Order: sequence, then structure tokens, then C-alpha cells
Amino acid sequence: MTTTFESLLPGTERALLHRVAVAQSEGRAPSVVGAVVREGALVWSGSRSCVDGHAPDADTQFRIGSITKVFTAVLVLRLRDEGLLGLDDPLERHLKGTGAGAVTIAQLLGHSAGLGAETPGQWWERSSAELRPELSDVLGEEPFRQAPGRRHHYSNPGYTLLGSLVEAVRGVSWEETLRREILEPLGMDRTTSEPVAPHAGGWAVHPWADVMLPEPSEDLGLMAPAGQLWSTAADLARFAAFLAAGDERVLAASTVAEMRAPAAAGGEGDWEGGYGLGLQLVRRDGRTLIGHSGSLPGFVAALWVSVEDGLGAIALANATSGPLTGAVAADLVRIVAEAEPRFPEPWRPLPEAEVDEELLALAGPWYWGTYAYGLRVGPERGVVLEPLRGAGRRARFRALPDGGWVGLNGYYEGETLRAVRRADGSVSHLDLGSFVFTREPYAPADAVPGGVDEEGWRGL
Repeated sequence: MTTTFESLLPGTERALLHRVAVAQSEGRAPSVVGAVVREGALVWSGSRSCVDGHAPDADTQFRIGSITKVFTAVLVLRLRDEGLLGLDDPLERHLKGTGAGAVTIAQLLGHSAGLGAETPGQWWERSSAELRPELSDVLGEEPFRQAPGRRHHYSNPGYTLLGSLVEAVRGVSWEETLRREILEPLGMDRTTSEPVAPHAGGWAVHPWADVMLPEPSEDLGLMAPAGQLWSTAADLARFAAFLAAGDERVLAASTVAEMRAPAAAGGEGDWEGGYGLGLQLVRRDGRTLIGHSGSLPGFVAALWVSVEDGLGAIALANATSGPLTGAVAADLVRIVAEAEPRFPEPWRPLPEAEVDEELLALAGPWYWGTYAYGLRVGPERGVVLEPLRGAGRRARFRALPDGGWVGLNGYYEGETLRAVRRADGSVSHLDLGSFVFTREPYAPADAVPGGVDEEGWRGL
């Protein structure tokens, strides 16, 4: 029996709206909008407002701040996938005269280039872009705060450089490239550089009194690739679906997965999270969330995706501070994941064309010394090697065209696994990065480095 669940249960929807209501009330925000994506589709949105009967909806624009950086990172990864640049290329190869040209593109994407967190001079989020007409004005005379490549240090100027890199390679503006290569293919027609009605106004709420003050909305100029965009919960739901599964019109699933992998060591106290190639990575409630938070005067925002749960969530508010939108979006994911857990894919046998007797003969138990492992055959001739008891290194492997496999995760990522055969064609052992796996633990005839004691196993 097959059942589909295209909408959420009433109890789940009430719990989601309650979370948004608490965020608006306790966070003292003029309005808060939340939304949930399940299996690539927007399945819920809700909001609360301080004005009765005038709550924003999923089509109301809010400023999303640094969520903009994810879009910039996608544009850079598209250039890499097209062969126009390499992530290990120094910036100077493609963008001349910045004064920071020795840093690599990957370091800029992962915030490990050592650049300052902010621009010199006036508070850039509340001042005119005319004060920073050139990249030299964004970086200042001393752009570095630490040695490049050492550790994660968040940098808004770093993403200004990436936006300028996109413009230099494409030959058109960052904004035009964004519209043509991401927004139009994904149908995000309510994501813009300037606000388009209906949109929320940005407010500062007094920390010690229930009064508000309008916040200015500055065009960020060269800093736009770090935080310019306005968007809606509905548009960000489309983007969340893309970050979960990729879209061949924008980036392949494999490249989006690459963005989700940690790219740099975190700073002190960052052990619960990290940063990939343009994506923040956090651990909440026992699950990994990928996405980004954002803020500019008058607005806070967050977008989180749990790939394993098939869920994403967005939280938007029009207050400078107060609502913890990152926590709200994480809670929206948790509420749905716990109330309506994802159904596993049904088990299916391999396609007949993928059944390989030689590969099947390798399945089953193998021993690294006395550690027991099992080799399981998967789709497309891939395999999984996992400990049969206790802790150990579990890894997935992809088949190589010329035989053998390459590790896809964990300790063995990038390492080669191969079956070593005897002269008669039978399998002697498995070699994994020089580690030997045998069919029996230290059998006398096995090819164990260092040999096996001739007297064999013994008792006390």
C-alpha cells in the first residue's frame, strides 16, 4: 500500500505556527514569517504580525543579508564546473590588482583567506556605497587579519572579491549573472537587489521599551554579493530545494554536495558547526543543517536544510535584533521531522544489468587484523565497507572505470580500494590505502604484512 503526504497534518501545522508566534512575541519583532519545504516542495508557511489582519505572507519580501553569499558561491562554482577557473587558483589569476591576489578562490569561499571581517571606515551596512567605490576601499591598506589558509574567519570583504571575480570572468555584472544563471532557472522572480512591493519595512525595536524606529536601507554597491538581496519565503523555499538536491540548470547534485562539505577548520568555540563552500554547517537536535543566516539593519533571516530528513525551513523577520531566526528555522525542521518522520525509500533489488558475479564474490566479512568488517555491494558497482561490531571507519566507495573503488567519505575519502588477485585469478586480499583486509583473521597463508606467527593461535 502506497500513501502520499503532500500536506502536513493539522497538529504539525499548529505546532509550526505556534513556534512562529512565540518568535514574534518573545523576539519583539514587527512580523515573522516561517516556511517549510518537504521533498522539494513548499508545504507550509505562516506568519505573525503586530498589526491585526495585516500579517505578511510567503510572497512578501524581506531583506536576507548574508544568505546572499550562498548565491554568490553558486555562481563561482558554476565557473569552476565550466572549466573557467579552479578553486585552488590564486585570485590574481582572474582578478588583478586587489592587493589580496595570493589567496585562493576556495579560501575565499570558505572564509579561510585571513581577510578582515568588515570593511575599514564607516559601518558599511548603514552608510552609502559611494564611500567604497573601489575594491581598495573595501579591503583597506591592511586587508589581512591572519595568515591565509589557517582557519575559518568570516569575511564580508572576501565575498565582495568573489562578486567582482564573477563579473571579471563573465564580463557582465554580478546582478545580471545572478538573475540569468540562478533566479530565472529556479523560478525565483521575487528575489531582487532592490525591494519590490509587497515588501516589509525594516525596524529597530528599542531594547528597553516597546517602541520602534525605522532603519535605513542602503544599496551596498561593491558589497552587494555579500548581503544585498531581498527575497520571500516562497522563493527561498525553491532555493532550499535546490540546495538539497541540486538542479542541472544551475549546479549538479554532486557540486552542491561539495559545497556542503566542511572547507576550513572552525575558530575557537565553533565545534558545533563549520563552513563549506559558501554554506554554513551546524549540528542541531542530532541532525546536520546546511544553509545560511543573514542580517542587515532592520532584518534577520535564516534558511536551513536537513538533507537526510528531506526538509528545509525559512524564518524571516523585520527587526534588527530580537527574533533568533536561526533557532526558529532549525525548530521548524525539528517539529516536522519529529511529528512526521520521513519514510525510507522501499528496498529494491539491483537492476539485472548491475548483477556481477565477481563483485558478489567479494561481498561479506573481511578482517583488518582482528577487526571484523563487512563489504556490502550497492548500486552502480559501488560498495560500502563497515565495521561489524564496535566503533570503526565506515566508508562508501564509488567504482572506478579501470577497476577498484575510490572512497567518498570519512577517513577513506579519496583513498583507493582494490581487490588483489593471485596468479590463478582468485582474490588474495583487499588493499585499502595499503591496509590489508583478509577473509580470515591472520590465516597462515594470507598476505599479511609482517607475516603470521607459524605456531598459530593459542590459549593461555
